[in-house]
Parts: sequence; C-alpha cells; structure tokens
Amino acid sequence: MGLILRHMERVLGLGVGPLAAGTVGLLILLKVIQRLRRKQNLQDKVVVITGASSGLGRECARVFHAAGARLILCGRDQKRLQEVVEELRNQNSGKIQTYSPCTVTFDLSNTSLVSSAAEEILKCHGHVDVLINNAGISYRGNILDTHVSVQRDVMETNYFGPVALTQAILPSMVDRRSGHIVVISSVQGKISIPYRSAYSASKHATQAYFDCLRAEVDRFGLQVSVISPGYIRTNLSINAVTGDGSKYGVMDKTTAKGSDPVDVARAVLKAVCHKQKDVVLAGLLPTAAIYLRALWPALYFRLMASRAIKEQRVKEE
Repeated sequence: MGLILRHMERVLGLGVGPLAAGTVGLLILLKVIQRLRRKQNLQDKVVVITGASSGLGRECARVFHAAGARLILCGRDQKRLQEVVEELRNQNSGKIQTYSPCTVTFDLSNTSLVSSAAEEILKCHGHVDVLINNAGISYRGNILDTHVSVQRDVMETNYFGPVALTQAILPSMVDRRSGHIVVISSVQGKISIPYRSAYSASKHATQAYFDCLRAEVDRFGLQVSVISPGYIRTNLSINAVTGDGSKYGVMDKTTAKGSDPVDVARAVLKAVCHKQKDVVLAGLLPTAAIYLRALWPALYFRLMASRAIKEQRVKEE
C-alpha cells in the first residue's frame, strides 16, 4: 500500500498525507453507499414475531409496527397478544402508514402444532417477508440436579420450536426468492457459563443451525440474521425453569442491570434493515470472553471453573 501511494504521489504530484486521507474518505463513502443500497425498507412488509406478548418480543412489535410493517404476532396467550394489538392500534406513528396486527396463538414448544400454525400465519397475508424467532425460555440449575426431561423441554422451546417454524415457512420464501429469517440467540450461544447448561446448549445449537441455514439459502437470495444479546432487562430469569422443572422466580442482578429491551429491539430492526448476518449485543466483558474462548481456551476454562465455585459458595451461604 505504501509503495502504491508513493508511486501515485510521483505521478500526481500530491503528498502522501492528503492522498491517503482522500483514499480513506473514498472508501468510507463507498461503504456508506453500499449500506444504503443494501438497506431494506420495512413499509408494508409482512413480519412475524414469536413470543410477542411480552419482553423483547413486545418491544420488537412496537418498533416494527412503527416502521410500517404488517405484523403477525405469535404467542401462547391470546388475551395478552390482543392487549399488544390494542396498544399498537392506538400508537401514533406520524406520517408512516401502519396496520392493525394479526395474531396466531400456539405453543412453540409443541412442534406437532407448528405446521398448522405456519399455515395460519401464511393465510394472513399470503406470504412472510421477515420471520423473527424470538420466543424462548431460560434455565438456572446444577447439572447434577437437573433431570434430562428439563434439558429436553428447554431444547424443544429454544431450538426445535424455531427450527420447526422456520422450516414450515421456508419453502414459501424459497418460492418467492425473497425473505429474511431472524433468530434471537444469546451470547451464551457463543460461550457457556456455569449453571446455564440447558439454556446455553439450546443457544449453541441455534447458532449452528442458523449458520448452516444462511449458507444453504444464500443462493435463493434469502437473508439470515443471528442476534446474540447479553442480559436484557425482562422477566426471562423469573420465568426460567430449574433442575426439577419448577419456576426459578427470581430476578437475577445481572438481568436487572441488563440492556433496555427497547434498545435491543431497535438493534434487531437495524439488523433486518441492513441485512446484518451475525450481531453481538453485549458489553465489553462478554464480548472479550467470546474472543478469549477462541484464542486462549485454557484461561477461559479456568475462569469459568472459578466462577462455578464462587456461585456455589454464594448459594450455600
């Protein structure tokens, strides 16, 4: 690069400094133009959101509705979904044309029901532009005290459910050569921490599946985004299951200090608009831990073992 700049300096009679600055400016401009061309307009797009009755799903419903999308809200509780619909109907979105959402009620953990739910989803508007796999459940527990059935239940909701819905919607996207599939994973889909085995395993599986999917559907012009947030200030830990399947019922300190779900929902919107493939939404320490796990695994394992001992002592006090 230095030789090229010096050669251009001799040819054009310019200093290296101004030439380098101009080159950098041109590259930035090209990058901005590329991003603008790639940006997706969500006005009138059909967007499906699972787990839309609360937490991050509800915030996603708000921001995508405000962007002019035609929403299909999914969840287990029709009453709570209808509350979201009523809220959005009363939302003032200024000059943007908005639409009253549709709702489809089903339990994502029961994969035998997903196929019929997908048919109902497709009947709403005839197609799906964006599928946001958001619904999920968390887990807190010691592996020694956790029944295999609990591990399986978490996998059903966090992994097999989104996979089943994605594969039910996917053929229609392939036929149209258009569509965007989003999955809300977690930082714990990239690294594992103690006493989160079922949750972390389900998110690792999710990351792997949707990475494979991205590669396989690229030839059809489809987009796949994996969003990996850190802790989000929702009721996820309160609703988490424990080793015997009972509800955890506690708001963890880390969760209470987590990201505002509004900010995460906006990041999801940005990922869809700019067709981002893999997004990590976490602070410095979790992000550093991801790199540490890859570059210096021995140290990472020691740190996690130390954390496990510390957490166990706290529980015993």
